[in-house]
Amino acid sequence: MSTSPSTHCSPSLTELDTPLPSDWPILGAGPDAPIDLLLVNAPLRDYSLRPRVNDFTLPVLGMGYLATYAASQGFTVGVLDGEALGLGIDRIQRIVNEAAPRWAGFNLLAPTYELSATIAAGLDPAIHIMVGGHQAKAMPETVIEDPRFQRLEALVVGEGETRVAELLDDRRRRAELPGVLWRDPVLGKPVTGGMPGKAWHLAPDINALPFLDRRFFAADPYRPNHGPLEAAMVGARGCPYDCTFCGAAVSANPDVTIRTREPSNIVAETDDLHRRYGVTAFRFVDDLFLGYERFIRSCMATFAEENVGGRYIWDATGRINILARADDVLLETLAANGCREVALGIESGSERVLRYIGKRIRPELTREVVRRLTRLGINVKGYFILGLPTETPAELEMTVRHVHELWDISENQAGGFRASVFEFRPYPGTPEWHRLLATGRYEAAQLLAYTAVDLTNDGLDEAMRARDEFNFSVNLQFGEVELSHVRRRLIELARAQHERLISP
Repeated sequence: MSTSPSTHCSPSLTELDTPLPSDWPILGAGPDAPIDLLLVNAPLRDYSLRPRVNDFTLPVLGMGYLATYAASQGFTVGVLDGEALGLGIDRIQRIVNEAAPRWAGFNLLAPTYELSATIAAGLDPAIHIMVGGHQAKAMPETVIEDPRFQRLEALVVGEGETRVAELLDDRRRRAELPGVLWRDPVLGKPVTGGMPGKAWHLAPDINALPFLDRRFFAADPYRPNHGPLEAAMVGARGCPYDCTFCGAAVSANPDVTIRTREPSNIVAETDDLHRRYGVTAFRFVDDLFLGYERFIRSCMATFAEENVGGRYIWDATGRINILARADDVLLETLAANGCREVALGIESGSERVLRYIGKRIRPELTREVVRRLTRLGINVKGYFILGLPTETPAELEMTVRHVHELWDISENQAGGFRASVFEFRPYPGTPEWHRLLATGRYEAAQLLAYTAVDLTNDGLDEAMRARDEFNFSVNLQFGEVELSHVRRRLIELARAQHERLISP
């Protein structure tokens, strides 16, 4: 069942003929059909030790694309979302072993790597194992040499839709596939596949991929706070920027070809979701949706032609430097076409820190963008990081003040501003990761020692409950600010934001 660029299927959704049992934890595959591939989204912590308290988790879009494409090629695929279901590690192992798929696949991320490896080590030897994800890309040799992955048959670097389908058809084809690694049984060393004519696997045609099949998600579409039914979407892949802390940094992803979907293809998916489920709100979660002016203008022209603003509302990520250069007409076009909220990576209120992390913005640019967007009735969500490397106590306070002044700017505007604040944590392969290791003060094992941090008081602190899935740390001080103070200020800002949301 091999595929080629010319045999990509047209966008469509498939549905189960019969509903799944309510107690069946595997999404997309019933309990009676043999499963070719079971994709396992490991939880951020072992929920048998402390139950999950947040009410919503983000859909695993990457796994959804893998599952959707493999299913479109005739394979039976299921997704076990350990995070969304709040599962413990032993329970996940039992579910996978009882389902007995031919393959089990893991998305390796720094915060969940240890749990993924523990799960994999406890699986039946008859189950083939494949992995992908950011950690697999950043540290492939380390993963392959991890004894818990001793039965690993394929490590897939980058966008894996078509290569995963090839592996399901015949795992021996890994020698033909670029960016697929495994341990050579004779040499005992990692080797990689690849042969001429197969490079297209590394950058699948994103306009020809099937639309995401929502049966693989635990909570998408979903309806937040009695609002309109929402679904998450991706409009582009790759990012041209090199923010030092970000896993999507261009220098950390030399294999990624940056590309955008055709606006007509995006609108077709929104219409399909509306027709099937009644979705009227969409969240574009990719890095580039409002980060490339030519794409913004092209997309808004199509949105206007298709009356998207008259039928739907949508949120998207954006780049401050791009929106700061946009003229008033373009920003007004966003509002007219249904833009409800723009998420911005603001990160810091210190100009020096912003230069250090490669953001290519200044606080005054952020203030102006927030003022212009909220004046038009577009809400803004700002992301901030406390405890960045080299950050001084005074610079951390600049960030705290920056949050408050952005709240003040939007106070009497048609749109609002909300802040989401995080503790800095290093991700392998990023520019900051390499910079930290180069100082000689840290070892890779220290930077990978992620643990969950309970800032919710076992779920009793309502202001912090929604953040539970984001509260993880390596428990190291990277700047001049003590970690206890970083967390204290983070909690203060989170509680202040919560009060603003619930106040009349």
